[in-house]
Parts: sequence; structure tokens; C-alpha cells
Amino acid sequence: MLEDLRPHLVELRKRLTISVVAFIVIFMAMFTYNQPLLTWMTEPLHDALVNVGKVSPLAAKGMMTTNQVGGAFFVAMKVSFFASIVAALPIILSQIWLFIAPGLYDNEKKMLIPFVFGGTFMFAVGVAFAYYVVTPFGFTFLITFGSFTFTPMINVEDYVGFFTKIMFGFGVAFELPIFAYFFALLGFITDRHLIDFFRYAIVLIFIIAALLTPPDVMTQLLMAFPLIILYGISIIIVKFVNPAPKEEEEKEDDDTEEEANELLEQKEESKRIEQKEETPKSE
Repeated sequence: MLEDLRPHLVELRKRLTISVVAFIVIFMAMFTYNQPLLTWMTEPLHDALVNVGKVSPLAAKGMMTTNQVGGAFFVAMKVSFFASIVAALPIILSQIWLFIAPGLYDNEKKMLIPFVFGGTFMFAVGVAFAYYVVTPFGFTFLITFGSFTFTPMINVEDYVGFFTKIMFGFGVAFELPIFAYFFALLGFITDRHLIDFFRYAIVLIFIIAALLTPPDVMTQLLMAFPLIILYGISIIIVKFVNPAPKEEEEKEDDDTEEEANELLEQKEESKRIEQKEETPKSE
């Protein structure tokens, strides 16, 4: 068994090595531009402080601080790490695809470029949505809350971690249609599977939104609602790629109709029993 797994482990090590080396090279390049990247990351916070400061004197005095001796250095590391992950994403996705490609058919192997570019594009869309839509509302709401009582002195280390969590969360969440497409392409799921799972998906979406976003309802809703829309888009995509067989759909419809008939019969039976019980009493 180990001998059978050895070639796969060797291939996995090769793909991981390429991904790690690419990440390290990109990280070194990004580290030299950590200051412009930090300026870009803190811009939504500065805008929120300015907007809230127009109505709150205490918020107008808000600023970013650090309480560590090496705070600036560790912030530069975090910023460079985040930027490197985003920049290295096409290489990482290509290595994932090349690892699973040997087990695919020739027509499926041709999907490397759509997978890489599609995955990178949707991740970028998720990050852009978080940056231009979610963070302005989220930061303004969080700073406004208590702005007439407290002066916001925001720790830059905490903020960078807070910011990257939101960006990664939305970037990964927006990959849903891409993964649905390729799972359907490989025959793992059909549109019927997604439709049947929809009620559970709603619950999971709100749980994921609570885990990947800051602890405020507004930001969680701003992640949950796009995810629900993306889930609906995924159903449409899968319906074109790998629709459920008609026999399966007919069987599902028949099962639903039978369940409805059984419930109707049970209700009628219970009504008859109640009428029989009430008849002696009325006599």
C-alpha cells in the first residue's frame, strides 16, 4: 500500500515545493513595498475615522498606534504575507490542478487555464467587494458605536490581522462557483444535489460568515447575502455542466408527491378519528 502511495507523495512534495518557493520569492519582493501596501490597507480605516470625526469630537482625535517595540516590523511582515498569498494564488492553483491532473481525462486536463484564471479572478472579486463595500460600512459602524464616549486608539497589529481576515474570508467565499463548476465537471455533484442541500447551506453560510468576519451583524450579513446569491449561481452553473438525470428528478418528484399524499391521508384519518370521538359526546 505504501508503495502505491509513494509516487503520489513524491508528486505532492514536488507541487508543495514549487508553491513554497514561489511564495518565498514573491514575499521578498512584496516586503520591499510593504509601506505602500500598508497605506492601501489602512485607507478604509482612515476614511472611516474622518467621516465619523465630522460628527464626533472624540473620533476626530482617533489614530493608529503600536504597543510593541518591533510592532512596525511585524506589521510589515503581515502585510507582505497577505500580499504574497494573493500574488502567488495563480501558481498555487496551478500546482493544485497539476497534482490532480493525472487522474483526469484528456478533456478535463484542458481546464487548467480556466481553473487558474477563474479562481484568481473570483478571489480578486471577493477581495474587491470586501475592500470597497464591506469595510467602509463595517469600520464606520464599529467606530461610530461609542464614538461619543471613547477616543479610538487603534492598534495597528490588531487592525492588520482584522483586515486580512476579512479579505481572505471574502476571497475564499467567492470561490464557491468555481469549485462548484469543477466538482460538477468531475461528476461529484449535480444541480439536484445543490438544490436538496440548499436549506442546510443557508445555515452553513451564516455560520461561515460569523467565523470569517468581525463580530458585528452588519459585516456578517454583507458576507452571507452574497454567498447565498453565489450558491444560486452555482446551481445554475452546475445545471449546465452536470445536470441531474431525468429519472432522478422524476423519482424525486414522485417521492415528494407520495410524501404529500401520505401527509394528506394522515390528516384526513386524524379528522375522522376526532369526529368519531366527538359524536358520542354530542348524543
